[in-house]
Amino acid sequence: MKYLIIGLGNVGKEYELTRHNIGFRVLDALALASNTFFTLERFALKSQIKYKGKPIILIKPTTYMNLSGKAVKYWLTKENIPLNHVFVVVDDIALPFGTIRIRQGGSNGGHNGLANIDEALGSNAYPRMRFGIGNNFPKGKQADYVLSPFTLEEEKLLPFYIDRMKNAIQFFISDGIQNCMNEFNKTLVPPTE
Repeated sequence: MKYLIIGLGNVGKEYELTRHNIGFRVLDALALASNTFFTLERFALKSQIKYKGKPIILIKPTTYMNLSGKAVKYWLTKENIPLNHVFVVVDDIALPFGTIRIRQGGSNGGHNGLANIDEALGSNAYPRMRFGIGNNFPKGKQADYVLSPFTLEEEKLLPFYIDRMKNAIQFFISDGIQNCMNEFNKTLVPPTE
């Protein structure tokens, strides 16, 4: 049975290292670990890997964040993948920086990318992993904040968290969502040098 892993973000050099693009960066790490790369296909940059013999399709939607549902629905239908074999990686301002929260489904929490996926699929019953980017912005400046780069301090810690999220996706594929939540919804502090 195939899996569809979706990293949310915005295409374009100017968005590459922004907080909103953490989903893209996690998928890049997964592709790199399998020595593969992304090619431009319909509505998404797509790559295909295997983990423990299971085929996995990685997509980074090219529709921009607020229309992510278009890409997700297209690839879900094209590849005939059930909702419980979908896994979305997304940023979250409601969580402190570095917090990882994995859920089986549920609210979009005001995230436009998730809201659009919910609308396109007519369901919110798909697994997702939220990565905390913090909320250190003045009132009314949320859009500027999510489209800004991580601080130098945060950027130094990101490899640890990206690796942990990559491991969580692999664990989800091999051990299922429940075990994945039990294992990865713990707060871990990066090792200090």
